[in-house]
Amino acid sequence: MNLLFPFRYSRFRLAAVLGALTAVSALVLSGAIGPAAWSRTSRVIKLIVPYAAGGPADTLARSLAEQIGNAGGPTVVVENRPGAGGRIGTETVSRAAPDGSTLLVAANPFLIDPYLRKVAYDPLNSFEPICYLAGQSTTVVVNSVSPYSKLADLFNTARATPGKLTLASAGPATVTQIAFEMLKRAAKVDISFVPYAGAAPAVNALLGEHVTAAMVPYSVAAEHVKIGKLRALAAVSRERIEQLPDVPTVAEAGYGDIEGDFWNVLVAPAKTPEETLTRLIGWFAAALQAPKVKSLLIAQGQRPVAMCGADFAAYLRKQYAEYGRIIREADIRAE
Repeated sequence: MNLLFPFRYSRFRLAAVLGALTAVSALVLSGAIGPAAWSRTSRVIKLIVPYAAGGPADTLARSLAEQIGNAGGPTVVVENRPGAGGRIGTETVSRAAPDGSTLLVAANPFLIDPYLRKVAYDPLNSFEPICYLAGQSTTVVVNSVSPYSKLADLFNTARATPGKLTLASAGPATVTQIAFEMLKRAAKVDISFVPYAGAAPAVNALLGEHVTAAMVPYSVAAEHVKIGKLRALAAVSRERIEQLPDVPTVAEAGYGDIEGDFWNVLVAPAKTPEETLTRLIGWFAAALQAPKVKSLLIAQGQRPVAMCGADFAAYLRKQYAEYGRIIREADIRAE
């Protein structure tokens, strides 16, 4: 696919957004993504969200559905298919007709689960990539009473006391555990991973000084950071967190290009025609640039990305390979 949409790193952001809007405008003017052209393929798009209503993926899907409809696009309906950690909805879409009428809003387990358990889909071969829609930046935080003011301080102590320090996160077998294992290897330290049933319980453990540090979405730790109960040491992302401009990324801290973002992406069943994929990219990339959508997502701790087409396909392949490597090296297993 030749249509490329924004690369999300900050130094490219303005040019990328302008490029995306120009491309979408060209498609609209040509009729390639107009209502008449869309009706030749499908009058309704069904967005399958493999999680319960009310979560980040559901909120994202519903905001995009509303925006596309308001902009004169096709009717988009959201259908929640929770169960089995997202696998039920994912497998449903993998078997759907490849005509653009049924799409999947997937999260990180889409790439993680195939390494851990038997699934009835292949993330790279059972689907066609459309767009990386939005992400939540992850950060390493410590209790403000701790002596650590930067990541190097934490790791220096870890080297001096191997196996004594602990890091809490949602787990096991989550993107944050994978990112933690990557960071631990890059820093050559021995820190024990402590899994919790979610990011909020991990933060509570840190507030209670039951663990040394935590790796969680910034949105979960934000209020505690703002009032000074927690201290952010690094963004586990490829760009700094907008609300923490003075906190470096792990790469800037000297530990490599490590990403622990929680993301939501859009994919279609395999063999969906390229023309249909191009129209879908046009609608969803334009919707992500709408001020109302962007404001809603940012308020909920999500970051609009709109990486589409070939760039997104390459991103998925790289993430899938990295996840697999770390899962094998660290012997990460499903609960």
